[in-house]
Amino acid sequence: MTLPAPQLRPSPSGPQTLLILDVETTGLEPPQAELCEIGAALFSVPQRSILQQLSFLLPVFSNDAQAINGIAPGLTLLPAPVEEAAVLLRAMVRQADALVAHNAAFDRPWIETFLDTATHPDLQRPWICTCEGITWEDVRPNPSLQSLALAHGVPIWAAHRALTDCIYLAAILERAAALEQKLLEGLLPRRLVAADLPFARKDEAKEAGFRWLPDRKLWIRKLTDAQIEDLPFPTYEVQL
Repeated sequence: MTLPAPQLRPSPSGPQTLLILDVETTGLEPPQAELCEIGAALFSVPQRSILQQLSFLLPVFSNDAQAINGIAPGLTLLPAPVEEAAVLLRAMVRQADALVAHNAAFDRPWIETFLDTATHPDLQRPWICTCEGITWEDVRPNPSLQSLALAHGVPIWAAHRALTDCIYLAAILERAAALEQKLLEGLLPRRLVAADLPFARKDEAKEAGFRWLPDRKLWIRKLTDAQIEDLPFPTYEVQL
């Protein structure tokens, strides 16, 4: 018996099914760097549980980031059903109401290029960044995935493999208080702003979650309009 596919419906309480994503790459950005691994976990918000998981390697001949992600190029060249995994990834995207990543600014371009969302609009989904886009209790703004996990009682046993990081993030979402409200916050539009402060007050910007951009000599952060209004110091919008 074949069951009908569930229909995605918008909900006033926010997205009901998330696709948590993480990538490993051979460097920071193309064309010098290549995508070498994708991890994905389909997550039910009402059930606070993972529905399905996927991880697969993509072939590369060198990996300058091997010391970080532990992926040997030879491993990626072994036979594996990569095309079939890519088909499943696209099916998981179609099932999701939103895509989630920790530091989505990095993962999103890689994923959207791999999916070719420009020519496949059915694979376009809103993104939620759990680093910059959500306000978490008991951690500083823009927390690392490891510090966010520990703050939620999630043990860290390994790092920098795509599926492992997806599992950490799923465990955080399982435990997060007021998760639906956090996800709605994550969907709000944000502007990139710089702190309008003299150097002597740099600690105020750092405490507010702004990060230092050395080449521009700016403290920057992406914030909603409401968050900008709540800051105790002025800001101005910047473009990178």
